[in-house]
Amino acid sequence: MSMHVTGQLPLTPVNRPERATIGHYAPNLSVTALGGGHGLYATLSALRLISGEITAVVTVADDGGSSGVIREEMDVLPPGDLRMALAALCDDTDWGRTWRDTMQHRFKTATTNGDPGTLDNHALGNLLIVALWELLGDPVDGLAWAGALLGARGVVLPMSTTPMTISGIVLGDGGDGRLTQRHVTGQDRLAKTAARGRVSHIELTPADAPATPQALKAIDSTDWVILGPGSWYTSVLPHLLLAEQRAALAQTPAKRCLVMNLQPSTTETVGMSAAEHLSVLHYYAPEFRLDVIIADPTVVTDDHRDEFCQAAEKLGATVVFSKVKDEHRDNVHDPLRLAVAFSEAFDSISS
Repeated sequence: MSMHVTGQLPLTPVNRPERATIGHYAPNLSVTALGGGHGLYATLSALRLISGEITAVVTVADDGGSSGVIREEMDVLPPGDLRMALAALCDDTDWGRTWRDTMQHRFKTATTNGDPGTLDNHALGNLLIVALWELLGDPVDGLAWAGALLGARGVVLPMSTTPMTISGIVLGDGGDGRLTQRHVTGQDRLAKTAARGRVSHIELTPADAPATPQALKAIDSTDWVILGPGSWYTSVLPHLLLAEQRAALAQTPAKRCLVMNLQPSTTETVGMSAAEHLSVLHYYAPEFRLDVIIADPTVVTDDHRDEFCQAAEKLGATVVFSKVKDEHRDNVHDPLRLAVAFSEAFDSISS
C-alpha cells in the first residue's frame, strides 16, 4: 500500500562549489549523465565539482548480487546502480560523506554453522530505496526523497520504470577449432560469459519498454549529455537500446560527450580496441552523434591513434586526450582530473 504524502516533493539543496581551487564550477551548467555502476559513479563524482544542475539516468537491467536478489524477491527495479549514483552525488562534507558511506555499507553476517546470513552482502542503501518505493508507490518519487535525505547534488532517475533484462550472443571457441554461439540471458551471466568469448549481439527486453518521461525531458533540455565510462555492453550500450531514449539522444539539441574506459580490453570486451568500442556504438545507434570524446592518453597507443580518431570522426566527434587516470588506483578515473577534462572539453566545443 502506498503512503499518502502531502505537499511538494523535497527539493535537492542549492548547489555550491566544493573546492574553490578548481576554478571550473558553473552554477548554470546543466548536465545529464547516463550509465551505471562504477563508471557512472566516476562521472558524477567529477560533474558534482563543476555543474550546478545534474541529472543521472541509470540502467535498470542489473540482476547480480544484492540488486539481483532484491529484484527477484520483491519484483522491483534493481536498486544497486541507482544507489551508487545517489552516493556519488553526496557532498564532500561530514553529512555527505556519512550518508555516502551509509548508503554503500554492506552487511556481513553469518549463521551458527558459518554460512552467510540472509542479509549478507546487502547494501543498506538498496533496502532504503526499496522501502521508499513501497511507501511512496513510485520509483521516481522514492529516489527524489532519498536524494533529499542525502543532500544529493542532483537528480537520479531510472532509464525506465520497467525492470529490463539484457541478453546477448557470445562467440567462443568450441574446443574443436569451431566457433560456437551462446545465447546468454541476464546482465550478470552475460558479463561473465563474455570474459571467455566475444559479444556479437545484445538486446533489451521488453523491447517496447517506455523510457522514464523525466529522463527524456532532461536529455532534451540539458546543455550536455555524457555517456560512459562503464561496462560497454551492460552499462553504456543499454542506453542506446531503449528505443525512446535512443531517439531522444539522437534528437536532443544538447552537446554530447563520451568518456572512454581506461582499459579497452575488459571482461566484457576482451581483445577489443578503443576504435572498436566506437564502432559498436555506431552499429547499435547509427543516428547517434557525438561532439567530443574524452580519453586518457594511455587508452590509445600511438600506432592505433589514427584508427581511433577516424572512428571518432565517423561519429562526428573531436577527440580530447586528457590525463584522467587516478595515479594511485588501477583503472579508476580521478574525479578532480576528470572534472577539469570535462570543463576544458565543454569550453573548447562551445567556443
